[in-house]
Amino acid sequence: MEPKYLLIATTNQGKFKEIFEVLGVLDISHGGSYHVISLRDLCDAEGCFVGGERRFAMSDFDGIEEDGETFKENAEKKARFYHEKTGLLTVAEDSGIVVSALDGELGVKTRRWGAGEKASDEEWIEFFMKRMSGEVDRNAKFVCSACVCGKTDGGEDICEVFEGETSGKITEKLEAPIFGGLPLSSCFLPEGRDKVYAALSAEEKNAISHRGKAMGKVLGFLKKA
Repeated sequence: MEPKYLLIATTNQGKFKEIFEVLGVLDISHGGSYHVISLRDLCDAEGCFVGGERRFAMSDFDGIEEDGETFKENAEKKARFYHEKTGLLTVAEDSGIVVSALDGELGVKTRRWGAGEKASDEEWIEFFMKRMSGEVDRNAKFVCSACVCGKTDGGEDICEVFEGETSGKITEKLEAPIFGGLPLSSCFLPEGRDKVYAALSAEEKNAISHRGKAMGKVLGFLKKA
């Protein structure tokens, strides 16, 4: 039997780590039936290879514009792209934060907002915290859409989207060291908790986070697919 692969299609290593913490149970190393891999497992300086064949270059992804009006649209666009390029069962996600005091400013544009996507985590969060300085309404919610595209073992084409949301507040200052790729985790205090995302254990965070909720639904779906 040929090995089955599940591609987690993100170039953000912080996101990959969190997603693998949930979906890693599907990996053969944990008794599952998939090789759960990242884009880094497929790609090197010469391109991205599947079955010994160069399928695409990482630079190809630079041409994909995340121009959807919703997280769902962007997640599906990315999942379809990587599935079509690799032929592998693919999970992609789109996520961001909605901040009451900055109505309409972040959302699907979160990482591109403010200091911009080229900024370091430190530069981005510094801009954000300065913008939030003095704001009385600090309510916020994180949203994640996760999309699975590919073929089932029976050959059926699938492209399913799963959602997760977590409400909370933005703290007055950073309350934990910055987690690479996820700077907002250091200032987002989820409802019912006394620690920000970045100060929670992986198990605690995955149980309540927007990404953990969405990927938990992906996990349940793939176990049945």
